[in-house]
Amino acid sequence: MTKGTSSMGKRSGKKTHIRCRRCGKRTYHIRKKKCSSCGYGATARLRKFTWQKK
Repeated sequence: MTKGTSSMGKRSGKKTHIRCRRCGKRTYHIRKKKCSSCGYGATARLRKFTWQKK
């Protein structure tokens, strides 16, 4: 068994992110049950910061 390029194709079997119901982006984490873009699942407020532009 090699640790390089040939074994990298065997890693991607499970989905971690699916489409978010609130923002529509593919950033909703299935196991965490939280969207990394808009914060859906964690909070009722929209996830935003002063240093970012949406």
